[in-house]
Amino acid sequence: MNLLIAIFTFILIIVSVALVLLVLMQKAKNDGGMGAALGGGAAEATFGADTGNVLTTATIRGAVAFFVLSLVLYLAHIYVRNHAAAEAGSALPTIEAPATTFDDAAAAPATTEPQP
Repeated sequence: MNLLIAIFTFILIIVSVALVLLVLMQKAKNDGGMGAALGGGAAEATFGADTGNVLTTATIRGAVAFFVLSLVLYLAHIYVRNHAAAEAGSALPTIEAPATTFDDAAAAPATTEPQP
């Protein structure tokens, strides 16, 4: 299970970097924005005149992949934690105490004198 978590974590890092790059490649509504400063024109040359739709679709798919991978990793960590606790037993020791009732405690003499 730890191998799967490591693989999914690596994939999540790749998706995160790709998502950041996709957002930076997009052209802003006002000026060229950060996309133009980092080569937004190159994206238009690569994808053609329909660049906005291609980058928008890729960004949406990347965001969905990011959230799905995050959820899967969260559930995998919960699974590992619960099964590790079950294998190790309880985290706290179980202490057996003799059962006493209220009547037994009231019937016992209370001594406050120090013992010699």
